[in-house]
Amino acid sequence: MANPILNDKSFNEVAENGATSAGWAAPQPHGDNPFAAPPMTDGPISSWNGAVMTVRGTISATGVLFVLLLGAAVVGWQAVTVNSDARIQFPAWTLIGVLVGFGCVIAMRFKPQFAKILGPIYAIAEGVFIGAISRTYETYQHGIVLQAAGATIGVFAVMLLLYRTNIIKVTDRMRRIVVGATVGIMVFYGISLLISLFGGNVSFLNSTSLFSIGFSFLVAGLAAFNLALDFDFIERGSKAGLPKQMEWVAAVGLLVTIVWLYLEILRLLSKLNRR
Repeated sequence: MANPILNDKSFNEVAENGATSAGWAAPQPHGDNPFAAPPMTDGPISSWNGAVMTVRGTISATGVLFVLLLGAAVVGWQAVTVNSDARIQFPAWTLIGVLVGFGCVIAMRFKPQFAKILGPIYAIAEGVFIGAISRTYETYQHGIVLQAAGATIGVFAVMLLLYRTNIIKVTDRMRRIVVGATVGIMVFYGISLLISLFGGNVSFLNSTSLFSIGFSFLVAGLAAFNLALDFDFIERGSKAGLPKQMEWVAAVGLLVTIVWLYLEILRLLSKLNRR
């Protein structure tokens, strides 16, 4: 799933409307910066303002959500049972996690002030599904989950390095291309889901053909470039002094992209292993 909450539209809405759009617990306007509360100071050496978004705060929020996701993934993993003949009983209730997670993301798009509550709900709900689907893949292809997790961590680290060293620069043109392609993929996946609900099948999505593998490489690469957009949103938000609760919005947005990247890599490795 792509990232619908970390985009220029949501950034500009919060930046322009300030505390009004931020909701409860937003800082009161102060001086030229409508988001900044009066800073706490310890003299001429340093100053500190705890009412605005920071990179460190976003990292902390992301860490909390990631721990919750991993804990819930253990529950989802254990919920899948494997019979003696290697047949899997996939619990249908874990699919509710996808719907709950999607609902939380959409709600945060319009009510970012509730991100500190909706974020953990998203992480737990999505974690249960991630654990269940990972166990399913692992049953048929031993070791694939560890490979996918390692590849996801590696891609994240590489993209962060490329972003921090300015090898990848997030420009307006790049945003438009990545967002446009992401929306296209979301629409395609949505149509594919509708077709499957009516008994059809988009076979190439799970086939081992070169075209299918190439498509998975493309989508995984697109997810990776969404990471760069997430990093840029976090950096710009901290510099602009967005409200403190935007740390949780940014953390959820980053987690959404990481989950998407992991699932695409998992599917890609599955195709390669079956070829």
